[in-house]
Amino acid sequence: MTQHLLALQDFSKEQLTAYIEKALLLKKEAKAGVRHQQLAGKTVALIFEKPSTRTRVSFESAMYGLGGQVIYLSGRDTQLARNEPLKDMARVMARYVDGMVVRTYGQAIVDEP
Repeated sequence: MTQHLLALQDFSKEQLTAYIEKALLLKKEAKAGVRHQQLAGKTVALIFEKPSTRTRVSFESAMYGLGGQVIYLSGRDTQLARNEPLKDMARVMARYVDGMVVRTYGQAIVDEP
């Protein structure tokens, strides 16, 4: 089942609390030397129309820390630079990656139907 995280309002308080508790547990285990592999064999594409060093590093380190792989694409490396709608690019990329993280200049780009 495909689940999109577009806004925190899309999740219940209970779901958000569970995600935070899981994150705290994973962080504690990693600090204790537990090697996590929950995302082994999974690939996420980071598509950054709007550059951000901290956001990129946080997502990359999280994926690698959970055993996954990352493909980084700047906005100029994608069809976004040629004004192709994100939904069209996402439809094609979904064939190759397990998830997409998109950082843009506006929420409307990812909310587009």
